[in-house]
Amino acid sequence: MDKAQKRAFVKDLNVSLSEAESVVVSHYRGLTVADLTQYRRSMRELGGSVKVAKNRLAKIAFKGTNFENLDDLMVGPTIIASAADPISAAKITHEFAKTNKDLVILGGTVGTENLDVAGVKALAVMPSLDELRAKLIGIFSAPAQQLATVTQAPAAGLARQLAAKPE
Repeated sequence: MDKAQKRAFVKDLNVSLSEAESVVVSHYRGLTVADLTQYRRSMRELGGSVKVAKNRLAKIAFKGTNFENLDDLMVGPTIIASAADPISAAKITHEFAKTNKDLVILGGTVGTENLDVAGVKALAVMPSLDELRAKLIGIFSAPAQQLATVTQAPAAGLARQLAAKPE
């Protein structure tokens, strides 16, 4: 890369990180191109991105974002997964790491909160926002359904008794 390409890459990475809510940093040594393509595709489906960056350039790109504290993780062959959603980057990276042992999660950040490996895993196993909404709707609608069943029971019993009585 010449200097112009490096500047453009740093600017590009900085812009994408500025728009991101979460970042996960991993080592990718041993992954094939097909594996990385699959990882990128999975992340892109949820609106995220995966970038392989030189550590020095990534540290420069982190400046001015919420992810400046990730400098310590930028050692060795690192790959950066980012997403606008706080959970997507962790969830996709964790799922991919379960099937590909060559991807080793180092840590990450959500907003301004640093996460270690256990923090990324905990974030990855959390239910999504849609799943939480569905559970809440189920919780709130259950009493109404039970009330409707209880109030219909006497009328239904009376109807069965009248239908069973011979004329």
